[in-house]
Amino acid sequence: MKKTLLFFLAVLSFYTLQAKKYPEIKFEKTTIEMGTFSMDEPVQRCVFKFTNTGKAKLVINQVRPSCGCTVADYPKDFISPGGTGEIVVTYNGSGKMPGRFKKTINVVTNCKNELVRLAIAGTMSDVPVSKKE
Repeated sequence: MKKTLLFFLAVLSFYTLQAKKYPEIKFEKTTIEMGTFSMDEPVQRCVFKFTNTGKAKLVINQVRPSCGCTVADYPKDFISPGGTGEIVVTYNGSGKMPGRFKKTINVVTNCKNELVRLAIAGTMSDVPVSKKE
């Protein structure tokens, strides 16, 4: 009887652990190419859009850009399953040398795979860049 009860409890606990629901963050893009822009307009912004495709509320615990020239604004509230959100990334090339850059942004969440790495890239030119009409 004890063996049967222990076996039943072991199976029940296994299925209980397997049934734990997690949020899942799904980004439309994980890398954004910002193109070429002039040193005369060194502040550039881009938006990473995401959806919670999991079965629990999503929490973004922290967003850490790789450099002080990059700042990220992100939702501080829960994102319900099926809900969407945005991480707005601002790159400030003021005082930087012109040329190609690539910056990473680490997003820490309460998902099963808690770390997602995003990236921005672009080229800051020392000559004015003509704007598309």
